[in-house]
Amino acid sequence: MTASNTATKAHEAHAAPAAPERDQVATPGAGATPAPAAMPAASAGVAPTFAASAPATTAAAERDPRIARSRAALREAFITLVEERGIDGFSVGDLCTSAGLNRGTFYNHFRDKESLLASFEDEVIEGLGGVLAKFQNIKLRELAACSLTHRPLPMLVELYDYLREEGPFLHAMLGPGGDARFGMRLREAVCGRFVRSLLHERYQNDPSAFTRYYISFYSGAYLGVISEWIDSGMTETSEEMALISMRLLFIKPGESIKM
Repeated sequence: MTASNTATKAHEAHAAPAAPERDQVATPGAGATPAPAAMPAASAGVAPTFAASAPATTAAAERDPRIARSRAALREAFITLVEERGIDGFSVGDLCTSAGLNRGTFYNHFRDKESLLASFEDEVIEGLGGVLAKFQNIKLRELAACSLTHRPLPMLVELYDYLREEGPFLHAMLGPGGDARFGMRLREAVCGRFVRSLLHERYQNDPSAFTRYYISFYSGAYLGVISEWIDSGMTETSEEMALISMRLLFIKPGESIKM
């Protein structure tokens, strides 16, 4: 199975859970995720369970640090295995062994590896949404003023701060063994939204071909910038990356490419 097929299964699995396997714990209702209050208490020698969705997981982790530790261990193991073997190169058993969890704990709330992947990706995209919400009221003249005075736009600095925090996961997912579809989601969630926010309001929902290609052109370019930064070890600071991003937006053909 290719990385693209795995990604497709990931989103299908996350959206429409199937009946649990024999060693899974069934959830109430038609595929509904149990509320944290209904989660079974951890028994002796068994790691605590955690919900599959990011909001429920966060809420549960705030109440029980053991849940947060279990999810963090699973996430770290997932990233390590993707980097070492590629997303299709390991099983749920390999993942649980690497994370120090038992399979029963995993299957309490995740049907398979693909549903876990969808949960992690949704968590990152949701976090980006909170940062990007601040771009809604940005004005091009505000960005231009920062560029002329060589000041980084605070919202862009915050965006790169978040991307740095998620650097290990992004490096794994955007790498050769990762999820190709996640790069497309990142382009739309980050780059497309940022570029669209800079357009005059009468063009932000314009369906014309030129507007579509303009947004696609700059979205792909900024995804390339982010990917290069992550792949090269994120050596530049968030402030430096904000300045570079702004410079790239305003540079004209024939101008010096120096900062």
